[in-house]
Amino acid sequence: MPQGDKSKYTDKQKSQAEHIEEGYENRGVPKDEAEARAWATVNKNDGGGKKTGGSGRKKANS
Repeated sequence: MPQGDKSKYTDKQKSQAEHIEEGYENRGVPKDEAEARAWATVNKNDGGGKKTGGSGRKKANS
């Protein structure tokens, strides 16, 4: 399974993925599968990489 570019993730997200991956490997899951599951879990929890601000409408000044 191809792995994407991880440069858009925060250090916290990378750390979480590494910790989750280790947990899967300790349970006997192969390394590639453990990595894929770990990043899927991070994406599920956080919705992907870093978020950029300003993607919504501005409020009208009244």
